[in-house]
Parts: sequence; structure tokens; C-alpha cells
Amino acid sequence: MASMRDIKRRKGSVQSTQQITKAMKLVSTVKLQRAKGRAEKSKTYFRCMYDTVVSMLSKAGEINHPYLKPGDSPRKAVILITANRGLAGGYNSNIVKLVKNNGWNKEDLIIYPVGSKGRDAFGRMGYEIGPDYSAMIEEPLYADAMEISNTVLDDFASGKIGEIYVAYTGFKNTVTHVPTLLKLLPIKVEDERSVQDKAVLDFEPEAEEAIDLIIPKYITSLIYGAMIESVASENGARMQAMDSATSNAEELISKLSLMYNRARQSSITQELTEIIAGANAIS
Repeated sequence: MASMRDIKRRKGSVQSTQQITKAMKLVSTVKLQRAKGRAEKSKTYFRCMYDTVVSMLSKAGEINHPYLKPGDSPRKAVILITANRGLAGGYNSNIVKLVKNNGWNKEDLIIYPVGSKGRDAFGRMGYEIGPDYSAMIEEPLYADAMEISNTVLDDFASGKIGEIYVAYTGFKNTVTHVPTLLKLLPIKVEDERSVQDKAVLDFEPEAEEAIDLIIPKYITSLIYGAMIESVASENGARMQAMDSATSNAEELISKLSLMYNRARQSSITQELTEIIAGANAIS
């Protein structure tokens, strides 16, 4: 059995850790409320943006535009959205696993990291890392998403990459966060026209010019929406992890208190036994 001093020292260490996890839980809770509000307000818009653009292009007839067909390069760009900090349960590792286990060849991927945890994980595995946007995940702005969008679209236009994806954690509610891989380019267009309705959309200006205007805004909006949802998911995951850690610490403190009391009782019993034995020996 461990000595009373060791048990007391261990208990003090666990209590200090518990104070930290409690504080982190409170901070994450406050951040979650703000991030949750932003995610819920914007989610409908970004989902509608995606559905509208896909539906519009499916009714637009044959349009010969680079954004609507795979690029010449076999390489894929993955905008990887993770956190800059850990202690959030499986939040970061789930996104890493989602991309890593997708069946793609390592040589065909370029990671555009938004978050240092994903950047470091794929860097250790030998993946090619593109421009680093990790600082943007702290307080995502639409201008940040536009900068990322411009970079990947330029790489797509130059033939450096042939497909663009975004990997992020979708925010469903406080306790449910869904790792998601969304293909941004080329846009997958399905023919929605029925036999009765063969009318196609007319564009003003020309279809190619309209696509040049619409797609960058579409890509930027989806990236920004992914960043907003990821921030909410990160804080929700960290709040849950810290709550679980605090509860585990409470259980461990109770066990250590019981061990300390038993050790103390054993020590007192031993002292009494020695005193009684000494008194009997004298008499």
C-alpha cells in the first residue's frame, strides 16, 4: 500500500488538475454559446447556397467551363479544418482519419491546413503541405475564406490541382459533431430535368461569365460555413472532454480519500498495538 504522504501528494495533484479542467470547461461553454449562435444562423444560408448552385447548374444545359470538369492534374487539394489546440476529445483525430482513410494516394494530395493540429499530423505522415492558414481558425472571417478560395482556385486554374475538397466537422448540436468531406470542384451536376420540363436556364451575361462570377462566391461561402461550424464543433467537443475529465477527477479524488483514510486508520491501529505491547512488556 502506498504511504500516506504519497497518497496525499497524488490527491493534491489530481485536485489541481480538476481545477484546470473546470476552468477550461467554463471557457469552452462561453465560447460555444457564441460559436453555436453563428453556426445556427449561417448554416441555412450555406446549405441553401450549395443546393441552389448545384440545382441551377443541373438545369443549365451543356456548359463548357473549367469549373464543371476535372482539371488535367490528378492531384487533389484538401482544405483541412482542425484546431490549433488539443484537449478536445476526438475532434482533431476524427478529421485526420477521415482524410487519411478515404482511399487516396498520399502522392495525389495537397493539404491546405486551417488549424495546426491537422497540419502537424499530416506533416509527420509525409503529406505535401500547402499554404498554412492556421491562424484564421481562431476568429474566422469571410475575408479569410475568400483568401483561401482565391488560392485554391488559382491552383485549379493553373493545373496544379484537379479537384478541391474541404474536410471539416459539421455542427449538428452541442453533443453531435459530424466529420464531413465535401467536394467543392469540379461541381457534381446531376440532370434534374424531367420529360415534361426540358426548359433550361438562360444566363445574363453569357453562361461562362456568370459561372466566373458565381463559383468563387460559392466556394468562399462554403469554406466560410465550414470554418464557422468547425469552431462550434471544437468548443462543443472540448466542453464535453473537460466535463468528462472533471468527473473522472472527482471519482479519483474520492478513491484517494478512501485510500488515505484506510492508510491513516492502519497507521493508528499499528501505533496503538505497539503502545499496548510495550506496556505489557513493562508490567
